[in-house]
Amino acid sequence: MDLLSRAREIIDAEADALKTVPLDRNFIEAITILYQCKGKIITTGMGKAGIIAHKMASTLCSTGTPASFLHPGEAAHGDLGLLAPGDVIVAFSTSGKTREIIEMLELAHHFGIDKIIGITSHPDSAIRTLSNVVINMGEIAEPCRLGLTPTASTAAMLSLGDALALVLMEKKRFTRADYGLRHHGGYLGQKARERQ
Repeated sequence: MDLLSRAREIIDAEADALKTVPLDRNFIEAITILYQCKGKIITTGMGKAGIIAHKMASTLCSTGTPASFLHPGEAAHGDLGLLAPGDVIVAFSTSGKTREIIEMLELAHHFGIDKIIGITSHPDSAIRTLSNVVINMGEIAEPCRLGLTPTASTAAMLSLGDALALVLMEKKRFTRADYGLRHHGGYLGQKARERQ
């Protein structure tokens, strides 16, 4: 096997997945829901999708929107108590059929949650029926030889989470000074506080 050629195939497959994400008015509606959120944004996902959801919560916090990641497995053992009226859930799941996520979304209304944004790929995804808005990732072929390892799909999720966070940041008119307040240490904090 030509290792460099194979690596290029994988990278190209991930890039193609990003280029073909079918953005539509649902993205705009999701931004509106996030912008109008009176509580915090709760991101969730299982496995690799959970890592992407965790990253989105971190990006939101650093760009002016209070957010937290809720592990759907831990939600079943008390962490569901993180939810409060006014919160919005952003659920990541390629299949949209993950049992722990479905259970969590089904129970969320007990905590006053009435806004759920689902990010999924499969047309028969169960989270489509549990979400107010669905951001469709499109049909994605994983470049893994087994067709199983989440790679192109997680690249698409990551880009959608980043797009939501940065568009929301700009809609809120979040400034460099605001950024500096949230980054009191490290290179980015220093750079944010430099005079322009």
